[in-house]
Amino acid sequence: MVPIEQEIEAIDWLRAQPHHQELPRLFFSGRRQFNGSDVINGNHNGNTHGHDLINVAGLGAAVYFRHFRAFSFDDWRSIKRFLSKTCPLIRAYGAIRFDANVDISKEWEPFGSFYFMIPQVEFDEFEGRSLLAANVAWDNGLSCPLESAIDSLQETLDQVNFVIFKSDEKFPKTTIQADVLHIPNEKNWDIAVTKALKMIRSSSALTKAVLARSSRIFTTSDIDPLAWLACLQVEGDNAYQFLLQPPNAPAFIGNTPEQLFHRKKLSIWSEALAGTRAICGSWVLDHKTGLDLLSSPKDDLEFTIVRECIRKKLEAVCNTVIVDPQKAIRKLPRVQHLYANIKGRLRNEDDEFEILSSLHPSPAVCGFPAEDARCLIAETENFDRGMYAGPIGWFGGEEAEFAVGIRSALVKKDLGAFFYAGTGIVEGSDPSLEWEELELKTMQFTKLLRLEVPLLHTVT
Repeated sequence: MVPIEQEIEAIDWLRAQPHHQELPRLFFSGRRQFNGSDVINGNHNGNTHGHDLINVAGLGAAVYFRHFRAFSFDDWRSIKRFLSKTCPLIRAYGAIRFDANVDISKEWEPFGSFYFMIPQVEFDEFEGRSLLAANVAWDNGLSCPLESAIDSLQETLDQVNFVIFKSDEKFPKTTIQADVLHIPNEKNWDIAVTKALKMIRSSSALTKAVLARSSRIFTTSDIDPLAWLACLQVEGDNAYQFLLQPPNAPAFIGNTPEQLFHRKKLSIWSEALAGTRAICGSWVLDHKTGLDLLSSPKDDLEFTIVRECIRKKLEAVCNTVIVDPQKAIRKLPRVQHLYANIKGRLRNEDDEFEILSSLHPSPAVCGFPAEDARCLIAETENFDRGMYAGPIGWFGGEEAEFAVGIRSALVKKDLGAFFYAGTGIVEGSDPSLEWEELELKTMQFTKLLRLEVPLLHTVT
């Protein structure tokens, strides 16, 4: 590890590196602390259980894990072999598909059913300081001797640019070349929502299904995924920003507000997020809209399903579980949601894989019961979600943190971009209002492509 004296942001370090398609790269930004106005009508104490490490950028893979079958306990155990409780900064970053049972489309093939990597070279940005670190991973039993690992690291180091300039160009100069291609289009969306509502009304089990939309754009020039990610950072601190790009692959980027879980030793935190209203910029109108969201029976049903499902799943592996607040408003720059914080005390640290596999997919991105909703999604959606709505985050020696990969896009040269959004369908849902919610959730991408400057601060 080498301490960095200059004030450099991890994303600027990564943008300064030459991008060779064969070298994987990543960026992960944990959420900063909520300011007091981000949660209203609840008694949340403002602590997001954050840590000193703010942002991580990585180049090359000391070791990576990918397969086309579902992520398993053995895969988790293989990853954990390369991690250490005494070296907490060594982490495996990656993502898991929303549904490993669905055929993988061409654009998602390089990711497999899951993709994790420990970066060879990483830039760690802390509060007031930074580190440049190199990781070496070897296993003589797997035909990966130390000498080969060191040679591979040297090849990557030879490509690293150590002269970093902060980019003045934050906003990608590109526009949409043609109409956005939505799958489904609005007409077919109405049909899908009506079908889901019919199944909910006729089923004794299914109470919620989350239907999503894929939107493809072609642009006048290639989109720089890191420039786009820099724009998303401006959209607000209280979200996870991420980029994951395997070799010769598109970049999966996102700005997700939703935490799946954060485990530190025996402590665990999760949260419920559901229901959506727009932020318009007026405190009075936004407060009124928030109160309407709090009192909406339809949104309360959708939110309660999510909160209680997560609570019960944590109770299965925890001695104690506390939900506080039970229901509040979480404000983001463009939207506000119903929110609950859920924390527990684990019985065993080794339950980490069970936690991940039980919490995903959550009712917030799939529905309830999960298997009924998943089957409906597979039958109804005519596109591959890929890593959208799947877990994205990292494993460490005695800590792990995963977000839910929503508010996300897949970007590649000559490909344009796919971006994704979904809405929860419950009794009382209206197809046209749910379509409007999709438009609201994808606005952070479409506004950038129309060269509108993103919000420079959080509206409170």
